[in-house]
Amino acid sequence: MKVVFAIKEQENYTPDLFSQEPVFESSDGLVLDEFLSDIDTYEQEPEEDLPKAKKKKTPRPYRGMRIAAILLSIVLFCESIYCVFAFSDIPFCVDLRNMYIDTALDTMQSRWLADYFLPRYIVAERERMKDSLGLQQYGQNSTRPEPTQPPAVIRDDPTNTNPEVDPTAPTEPEQDPMEAFYELYWELNRTSFENYIDDHPEVLDNGWENIYINEAGLNDSGTSIYTSMGEQVLAIDVPNKLLLVRVQGSGYLGVLAIGKDPAQLRCEASEGIGSYGQKVGTIVDNSGGVLGMSANGFYDPNGGGNGGIIAGFAICEGKEYGYHYTRYGYKRIELTQDNRMYIIDSNQPVASDVTDACEFEPGLIIDGEFAVGGWYDWNANNPRACLGQSEYGEVLMLMIEGRQIGRSIGTDVETCAYILKRHKAYNAMNLDGGASAVMYYHGEYVTQCSNTNIDSRYLPNAWVYGNYE
Repeated sequence: MKVVFAIKEQENYTPDLFSQEPVFESSDGLVLDEFLSDIDTYEQEPEEDLPKAKKKKTPRPYRGMRIAAILLSIVLFCESIYCVFAFSDIPFCVDLRNMYIDTALDTMQSRWLADYFLPRYIVAERERMKDSLGLQQYGQNSTRPEPTQPPAVIRDDPTNTNPEVDPTAPTEPEQDPMEAFYELYWELNRTSFENYIDDHPEVLDNGWENIYINEAGLNDSGTSIYTSMGEQVLAIDVPNKLLLVRVQGSGYLGVLAIGKDPAQLRCEASEGIGSYGQKVGTIVDNSGGVLGMSANGFYDPNGGGNGGIIAGFAICEGKEYGYHYTRYGYKRIELTQDNRMYIIDSNQPVASDVTDACEFEPGLIIDGEFAVGGWYDWNANNPRACLGQSEYGEVLMLMIEGRQIGRSIGTDVETCAYILKRHKAYNAMNLDGGASAVMYYHGEYVTQCSNTNIDSRYLPNAWVYGNYE
């Protein structure tokens, strides 16, 4: 770039000290004003297009070593975290490690998670501790009522001369259908149900005896009806005497099914038990039932079992399968001919009046008293399956989803016990959970399997409710 100036030459010029514009005089008599007001010409010559020189890449010394150092730092950091987790005696780390081991050991198919990631002796030590603490449950058995003389059979005959029966005595009037409904479903918040009826009057089209409301599917949002405990109602099935409610809390989500008629419950075996299992839905449909849930555990090496070989002992409609657990802490839940449930140690003899049974651990509530707490008071948040009976004889079938971040992580057995106790549970037991824990109702699964790629694992048997003849 070149700039050419033409400057006026002035002779005998004397700066005006009072001039507003400053001037400067050079040695050769040239005067420049400050702002170049005397510039006559301004010319800018274009730059010549010169080829750009290629920049040479400066080699970065030790680049590979830097990457290796970063990777090594990451590996060392992970190893240090693992060592602290696996071997530290810091209380927080001990609790976290025990929670992990308990979670892995608490379901039949997840033990390998503990054996694979932790030293075998640490897992074995924790298992021995659980076994020794399991002795606290040993000997806690349900009390059976003393056998009594059955009442005399009174024929329904107007000519009956039995002095204890007056054939002319007036019969009690039939109960109002609406009051009978509220008596059967005593858990319902009456105001919320009446509001629902106002919004859905078609529910009563077939009378109170045939009310059927079902919004329990995985894609359903449930009803606007609530129980007196604050639980959302998912389904009311009067013909089958069923009630399904949503149970949820910190980190867990599940369904509690309440069967009002215990005579409709039984344990159904899969068609291939001993060789292969079936999904819960298949077992329910094949048996003609309405609702079903998982029962026994099964032999499942590294999570690859087919559900055919049962773990523990079971009775399905009078037929026996498997072998009794011999380890202390395992229990057996039994259903008898009089439709009562009892919980006893797994090594106790089976009574002659037992029609259905399965074994697992631990007992949750025995004769109305909590059987867990303390030794099971760890935060082993897992998918759960629990079965029990209320003091009114109702069947309580609890299913808790788990291992799904953002939906349900799962919960511990003590929380399950409190949920069941809220519904007047008198006897209740924990069953095989994990990916086996699912509930099926009226042709669809109402809980999500912890393995979201499937709807149910293949199982040796299932507890089924409804349409039992």
